Amino acid sequence: MLKATATQDFVPIKEIREGVLILKDNSMRSILLVSSTNFSLKSVDERQAILFQYQNFLNSLDFTIQIFLMSRRLDIRPYLQTLEDLIPNQTNELLKVQTREYIEFIRTFTETYNIMQKSFFISVPYYPPLITTGRGGFFSGLFGGNKIKLTSDKDFAESRSQLEQKVGVVEQGLRRLSLQTVPLGTEELIELFFKAFNPEGGDAPSFIPQEKPLA
Repeated sequence: MLKATATQDFVPIKEIREGVLILKDNSMRSILLVSSTNFSLKSVDERQAILFQYQNFLNSLDFTIQIFLMSRRLDIRPYLQTLEDLIPNQTNELLKVQTREYIEFIRTFTETYNIMQKSFFISVPYYPPLITTGRGGFFSGLFGGNKIKLTSDKDFAESRSQLEQKVGVVEQGLRRLSLQTVPLGTEELIELFFKAFNPEGGDAPSFIPQEKPLA
């Protein structure tokens, strides 16, 4: 008879502390939300410049990072509800009719076509001292596979300082690409990974800007 395994046994996250992921091997990760750019709308010269800067960014790093994407169907319901709330306060009957027609158009359009919201993230790792090397599986780039000790609050503070230096290097390199970054805090990380490990359990994370892009 197979022994029942708790779901959390498959989750490599040990805890989330002060905006830092601490994994079960005690390595650490900081997650950055990164803005995007529409490469296809750029001129040939602009594309070449972006590729050159991106190459320089990657070559400037002396540590590994992981770039990953979350793609989810766009939740249009809050926007439609906002429009619905405006109708009772409108004094112009024609404007009310047009608003209702617009709401119905948006609702029908989004039900007919899958409009996806894509969010980009970068995972920046730090491995504190006392490492025992090992290999991870599919998530090895994000979650690692080494054994590390964090024995005190002082160890955590020192390791977090080292991690923040690496994050600063990544942010600086991305700014040269005209990309903005937002480090995720504790609540945002909890929500992000809840959605990641429960893909059918909810909509896109609410902390990701819905109406105003980062760039």
